[in-house]
Amino acid sequence: MSIILLMNKSLYLSLVFLLLLGRTCHSQRPGGHQVPRPDATTEPLITGAERLGEYLPMLAGKGVALIANPTSICGNRHLVDTLKALGVDLKVVFAPEHGFRGEAEAGEKVIGGVDRLTGIRVVSLYGNNKKPSSGDLKGCEVVLFDIQDVGARFYTYISTLELVMEACAENGVRLIVLDRPNPNGHVVDGPVLDTAYRSFVGMQPIPILHGLSMGEYAQMLNGEAWLKNGLKCDLSVVKMSGWRHADDYVLPVPPSPNLPNQASVRLYASLCLFEGTMVSLGRGTLLPFQCYGYPGNPNGSFSFTPVSIPGKAKNPPQEGKLCSGERLDSIASARRPSGLELKWIISTWKNCPDSLRSTFFTSFFEKLAGNATLRTQIQEGLSEEEIRTSWQPGIVAFQSVRRKYLLYP
Repeated sequence: MSIILLMNKSLYLSLVFLLLLGRTCHSQRPGGHQVPRPDATTEPLITGAERLGEYLPMLAGKGVALIANPTSICGNRHLVDTLKALGVDLKVVFAPEHGFRGEAEAGEKVIGGVDRLTGIRVVSLYGNNKKPSSGDLKGCEVVLFDIQDVGARFYTYISTLELVMEACAENGVRLIVLDRPNPNGHVVDGPVLDTAYRSFVGMQPIPILHGLSMGEYAQMLNGEAWLKNGLKCDLSVVKMSGWRHADDYVLPVPPSPNLPNQASVRLYASLCLFEGTMVSLGRGTLLPFQCYGYPGNPNGSFSFTPVSIPGKAKNPPQEGKLCSGERLDSIASARRPSGLELKWIISTWKNCPDSLRSTFFTSFFEKLAGNATLRTQIQEGLSEEEIRTSWQPGIVAFQSVRRKYLLYP
């Protein structure tokens, strides 16, 4: 009898703790800010990570791996700390691009080891090792995926998701995606990737702005048999509540070091095309993805000089050189994009001096665009409207596929 009472007390305390934790998770974000909602009657947003009661039973008695970064929050705590407090058997944390704590800049190799705060083993999923190995997953029966995306094809967290799904399928491990809003979930636009140009910044035939949450995209990868060799992942998605694709969602935590605010998130998909040119888009300044320019630009009233910033831009394009161009953060703060905007890269090319035209584009541009067509269209002087018209058949076909996997209105 005493044993039963002890068990019941332990269970009761665990449930009380869980309820208190749930209240904290559902009501606040870092800094105590409420998540902005479009109107007063809309139910509050609850992310997948915050719906602990939905997925904790799936973790009971299991060895668990977690794909996480600084956006993996539950209320005011990192999900790692939450799970540890609840007694979840966390075996390993996998860190994608930018690292577990966000200390690595874009494209920099993430070093694995041990998390200094929790003592949990950390394995990098960037650099030479982008996919969990069988050894990495040893002792793990469930993988949790909790990463904030921004809805652009070349934002590499969706590539990490695909490789994690493959690893889970190959090793008989269940994957649970804890869903989060797509801040650009209201728009589908841009050229659909030509699979001849697959790379880590574009792995599947989707537009640059795909309009899917991570959970929806995971379902698409499975449903369209896009995983290697047609593999199927044992997939569960813990849905959000209170989110719609049309919602204007302000990210409570920067999704990566060079997307520090809402303006940069809104401009990212359009300005990232400059990464395949000689033009700086503000890396190494206080306005990454919020301005653009290059030395000797005959147009533009805004000037800036990129410098090395450890953890954000160690060797930024045009480092130490005075660049002239345009500042866009006030524009982006005032409105949400209704689609991919090409006007900035088109005008920059048109006004580029003849002496710089041969070096304006780099080979990386095709990987970002997902085809060889967009560069040619820009060089031949096509208007934004003409280029956009050429995308429409691919977008219409993608939309019919996309509708099958939508989880939210």
